[in-house]
Amino acid sequence: MDGGTDEKRVRLRYAGSCRVCGVQLPAQVEAVYERATKTVRCLSHYESPPAEPSVAGVVDPPLRDVVDPGTAGASARREFERRKAKREERIRAAHPKLGGLILAFSDERQSTTAWDTGAAGEEALGKGLDRLASDTVRLLHDRRIPKSRANIDHLAVTARGIYVIDAKKYRGRPHLKNEGGLFRPRNDRLLVGSRDCTTLVDGVLKQVDVVRGVLDIDVPVHGVLCFVEADWPLIGGTFTTRDVQTLWPSKLYPQLQADGLYTGETIAEMHRKLAHALQPA
Repeated sequence: MDGGTDEKRVRLRYAGSCRVCGVQLPAQVEAVYERATKTVRCLSHYESPPAEPSVAGVVDPPLRDVVDPGTAGASARREFERRKAKREERIRAAHPKLGGLILAFSDERQSTTAWDTGAAGEEALGKGLDRLASDTVRLLHDRRIPKSRANIDHLAVTARGIYVIDAKKYRGRPHLKNEGGLFRPRNDRLLVGSRDCTTLVDGVLKQVDVVRGVLDIDVPVHGVLCFVEADWPLIGGTFTTRDVQTLWPSKLYPQLQADGLYTGETIAEMHRKLAHALQPA
């Protein structure tokens, strides 16, 4: 067994973070799993892991250094499975003999499948974001907003600040419809196809305010609506409304990897602070 009896070199099934340096480890990357602490280390700490603390009983790293990046789409996936199971239980109870047949030839309610669609969008974007993980792109997924039933799909802490990213899997072309004019206040409405989705912008702005309230330093917080399967044009297509960018994944990724003012140490500290203030949903 590699690395001794209490640890093993493995390929991660889920994203995690190194317990020593805090660097994010995306799913499928190789790392060292410690059985005793149930934590992982990056391979840079494989051959020579740090010495154990000399004080008896002190094994785990300090709480502030432990970061759970979360699982993209986890809460939406759980809600879909809960609703699906509840419907199945109800139908089988009402029709003991024909319940299976009814389930096989009937569709889930739209209110239930919407959770499945939402989870799929978050999962797809989460996989793309995890591939960017580095010392200067640190990620958090599916974070619960305190005192609320709402959540934040993705947070990216980067050299250019923090990105609050709301993932959507909608069909149709996102675009702005400008209303108002010379004698009326200007009002921009976000449409996806013919569907009015302006409230999505309001939701992102509320999430941005939550993130700003968590931090005790003045750092740029960027709001993003990322449509993963919309009908975008070949040229152009992205736009900003009320400081919220609307775009698709390949347009977002270069922004997250761009150079900026913040160093890896500052990024790691902001990442830890956000992770502990906004727990996984």
